[in-house]
Amino acid sequence: MFENLSHLALQQYWWVIDSLLGSILVFLMFVQGGQTLIYRIGKSELERTMVINALGRKWEFTFTTLVTFGGAMFASFPLFYSTSFGGAYWVWMAILFCFIIQAVAYEFRSKPNNVWGAKTFEAFLFINGLLGTILIGTAVATFFNGAEFFVNDWNQSRWANPYGGLEAVLNWHNLALGLTVFFLARVLGSLYFMNSIDDDNIFSRSKKQLLISGIPFLLVFLAFTIRLLLMDGFAVDQETGIVSMETYKYLHNFLAMPLIAVFFLLGVVGVLFGVVKSYLLKKYTKGIWFTGGGTVLVVFSLFILAGFNNTSFYPSLADLQSSLTIQNASSSHYTLTAMSYVSLMVPFVMTYIVWTWRAINNKKIDAEEINAEDHLY
Repeated sequence: MFENLSHLALQQYWWVIDSLLGSILVFLMFVQGGQTLIYRIGKSELERTMVINALGRKWEFTFTTLVTFGGAMFASFPLFYSTSFGGAYWVWMAILFCFIIQAVAYEFRSKPNNVWGAKTFEAFLFINGLLGTILIGTAVATFFNGAEFFVNDWNQSRWANPYGGLEAVLNWHNLALGLTVFFLARVLGSLYFMNSIDDDNIFSRSKKQLLISGIPFLLVFLAFTIRLLLMDGFAVDQETGIVSMETYKYLHNFLAMPLIAVFFLLGVVGVLFGVVKSYLLKKYTKGIWFTGGGTVLVVFSLFILAGFNNTSFYPSLADLQSSLTIQNASSSHYTLTAMSYVSLMVPFVMTYIVWTWRAINNKKIDAEEINAEDHLY
């Protein structure tokens, strides 16, 4: 079946798979967003334990999806992986460090004889929620704004400066997407608390956070989107593979792919609908699903926008012709074919995740459960 597809069709198929994984990852970052709200939502030790245990039931989903996304990108587009992870190593090492201390925090926060104290590990969780979201959002924004690297004729890459990718935060448009992911994660975290914790005080504080985090999210998201639609983009000549700058490239991509534009607009509506309805109604708890679903659609659309319609998904600012596309950065036809058969397992994995999620959240967390629970995060 897959072996009969052209190399380009397989490359496009795997960019769609990677885009879907990336969009699910951003939704699951409600865990990171919730970690930055521990002291905003939980005012007592019991309330903070309820908040952390609600997140503790889900943090492994986020971590596993991050690893899966990275592995899929490595296998399907290895030149991107080697260029970005090999050159922008300080950014990726910082992200890795953030997720290592998150795992340590959930494992040891409530261990007996914890000499560091719970607050130390709660600080680890805050660092993961703050830096993890901003750095990942900033790194993804380089898909549109480019990075400083060279790639030679033997596909050997090197970074053009000694800063290891950290220079990306000096671009306000990159940082705008990083802050968008950060504030969106906080909004999703608040909606998750409203959905999964049975406590009136936590519910009330979480609803208040929708406004506190929602307004800056909307502002930075609008700034990023408006700039994206008006900026020059990195176009690839279909015949020669030469990369050149094109005015309003990403706006043209939306116009050339109307279905993606519809996905993007539906996603924005879904995000806003979930937030507004949760804030206005007295006891509405389902907003996480509308805002979460909208998040997946918006992020998926942005990934497609970056890679399809003859666009460089990882442009080089140091040498325009070193820019990476889904054609020149992908694995061989044989490798993509073999991987595509493995990808048929994805629906079964997703079904298992949904089933596990529902089983874990079968009953909302409350004070009684926390007091009776033997294993606490």
